[in-house]
Amino acid sequence: MASTADYESQPPARPASPTVVVQSGNSVVGTWGLRLALLALGISVMANIGMFTAFRDYFANVEPPQERFHSGDEAASDKLVMLTMSGTIMPPYTERLIKEIKQAREAKEVKGVLLVVDSPGGFVADSHQIYHELKKLSDAKPVYVQMKRMAASGGYYISMGAGPKAKIFAEPTTWTGSIGVIIPRYDVSQLAEKYGVSSDPLKTGEFKDALSPLRPLTEREREVWNNILNQSFDMFVNVIDENREALTAEQIKALATGQIYTAADAKSNGLVDSIGFEEDSLEALKSAAALTKARIVTYQHPTTLVDVLLSGQAKASSSHDVFRAMMEASVPRAMFYCSWFPPLPE
Repeated sequence: MASTADYESQPPARPASPTVVVQSGNSVVGTWGLRLALLALGISVMANIGMFTAFRDYFANVEPPQERFHSGDEAASDKLVMLTMSGTIMPPYTERLIKEIKQAREAKEVKGVLLVVDSPGGFVADSHQIYHELKKLSDAKPVYVQMKRMAASGGYYISMGAGPKAKIFAEPTTWTGSIGVIIPRYDVSQLAEKYGVSSDPLKTGEFKDALSPLRPLTEREREVWNNILNQSFDMFVNVIDENREALTAEQIKALATGQIYTAADAKSNGLVDSIGFEEDSLEALKSAAALTKARIVTYQHPTTLVDVLLSGQAKASSSHDVFRAMMEASVPRAMFYCSWFPPLPE
C-alpha cells in the first residue's frame, strides 16, 4: 500500500487533452505560415512584374533587329528592306521602327527601303520622330511607300519621310488622308450636374485642369488649346508641302479637312502617285536603286523577357490596371489620328 510520501514524490499525470490542443495549435501555426509564405511569394512576383513594367525601357531588347528573307533572289548580295508600321503609332512600336530605320541606313548592302504603312495614325510626337529618322534615311538611299488598308493622319505623315523623290503606292482599297490634329476630350458636365458631381481641383494655375470633362471649356482655355492644335496642324501641312512637289500649300490646306480619301481620290488629288500592290512598289524601288536583282528582306525583333511579362500581365488585368488606364486616358495627347477615340494606353 502506497504511503502519503509516495504520492507527494510523484508528479500528477497530465491529462491527454492539453496534448491534443498543443498539436492542433502547431498545425494551425504551420498552415498559416505556409499561407503567409505563398502570399509573400505572390507579392514578390507581382512586384517584379510591376518593376519590369515600370522600367521596361531599361530592360528593352538591346540586340539589333534580326533579318528575315522575304522574297527575290536569295543569293543576291544587294538588299531591299521592307519596314512596316502597322497599327497605332505609339510606344513601343515607335522605338522599334526607329531601330530598323537606323539599321537600314547604316547597312551598306541595303540599297533601298520600302516603307509599308497600315496605320490610322497616332501620337504627334511619335509620328514626327519616325518622320525625322526616315528623312535621314531617304537622304542616303531611295525610299518608296506602300500603303495597305489604311495610311491615314499620322500614317500619311510618316509616309512623307520618304522624301520628295519617293513614289507612293496605294492599294485599290486603301484609305488615306485624314490630314489634321485631334485632342480627344469628353464633356460629361451635364451628366455630372444631374447626379450632383462637380469639379473642384486644387490647382496652381488657371489652365491646370483645362481639359476636365466635368465642366465646359472656357473661351480662354479654347484659345490656349487652339494655339497648340494650330501649330501641330501647320507642321503637318509644311511636312506635306516639303515632300509632295506636285502640291502647293493652298492645295494641301484645301485637302486637310480631316477627310478620308479613297486610293482613287488620293491619286487624283496628288496625295499618292500610283495604285498598285507590294510587288509593284518593290519592282519600282528596284529600278530606282539601279538593281537587276535583289534580296528582299524584313526585320524582326527578338522576343524579350519584357514582352513575355507584359503579355502575361495583359492576360491577367487587375483593378490597378483599370485605374491606371483611366488615369492615363485623362492625359491630354495631341494626335494625328483617324478617329475621335484615343488609342488605349500601353
